[in-house]
Amino acid sequence: MEPIQVRATPGYYECRVGVLQELPRLLHEGGFEKVFVISGERSWKAAREYFPDLSAYQVAYSTYSGECSGTEIVRQAELATIHGADLILGVGGGKVLDVAKAVGNEINKDVGLVPTLASTCAATTPLSVKYTEEGEFVTYTIFPRSTYLVLVEPEILLHSPVAYLRAGIGDTLAKWYEARALIEGLPSKPVPVQLAYEVAKSCRDVLVKDGEKAVHDQQNVQLSDAFIRVIETNLLSGGMVGGLGDRYGRIAGAHSIHNGLTHVQEAHTFLHGEKVAYGILVQLVLEGEWEEVRGLFDFYKEIGLPLSLESIGVEATNVERVSQVIADYATREGESIHFPASSAVRKEEVTEAILGLEALKVTLS
Repeated sequence: MEPIQVRATPGYYECRVGVLQELPRLLHEGGFEKVFVISGERSWKAAREYFPDLSAYQVAYSTYSGECSGTEIVRQAELATIHGADLILGVGGGKVLDVAKAVGNEINKDVGLVPTLASTCAATTPLSVKYTEEGEFVTYTIFPRSTYLVLVEPEILLHSPVAYLRAGIGDTLAKWYEARALIEGLPSKPVPVQLAYEVAKSCRDVLVKDGEKAVHDQQNVQLSDAFIRVIETNLLSGGMVGGLGDRYGRIAGAHSIHNGLTHVQEAHTFLHGEKVAYGILVQLVLEGEWEEVRGLFDFYKEIGLPLSLESIGVEATNVERVSQVIADYATREGESIHFPASSAVRKEEVTEAILGLEALKVTLS
């Protein structure tokens, strides 16, 4: 077994109401003077009222283009360099935060992150997922060091669109199913990998127990313990699985199905975590875990996650064609669907699994 590289958490993490008021103190303690803020227009609108006075620092603000692409990373890195930034501060959802992390890596500067959505674990993972300008998956890059600072203001997340919380639940639920596939077959488990396994299981346990209530509480704008447990599971626990387990805690079949779905036009309006949640079901069918699939169907219905290609916008007459597109991209060389297997997964197997899932959906409807 190759060595496990552990980057379990950010250097500093805190989640509580009013936490952003600590930002000036934390910047001072870190010796930072020039801050380069990268955010989306909607992200900044959601977060700005929670930000403290930063007039004691030289702050420049930049709006990202909407995709974490190679072109956008280079553009933001050039602007940050012009500013002379010593800290890159990303404020937004997963793609904004991934841009900020990539920029920090590009110019060798520390990174701070303020998530405005609980839709992925991007706030606490030392990696960025890259896409084309059209939103098609390209690759992901793991960075040599963890993020310096992460501050989570629950009020921002409470007032975000509830669809992103649902998507975060889907993405984080995959931590268990993918880590299980990667870890359970190992002849021996180093301590970090065993810890990753346990954290991944806790992700599933918390989400199944509190997920429905958290969604309900957000819909009613109620800042509850269940809501905070779920957002921290999405943001922190989810990131720790890969941070502890390295390649044994990151991605497997569910994310490959997601990557295939990025090449399906009908699915472009659906969120990352929604596609990953669907990918969990396909992965489980490939593993022959039909009872687990049936059990998840009820949970997905409660939360509002997709159960079939039709629920991701694909018309019934196009299901077979689309399944072949997904299977082709999901099984390409280097895709994570091959990681847990002793032999490569064939695209015909994936097509059969997708069609089998469609048939089960009809049976249970």
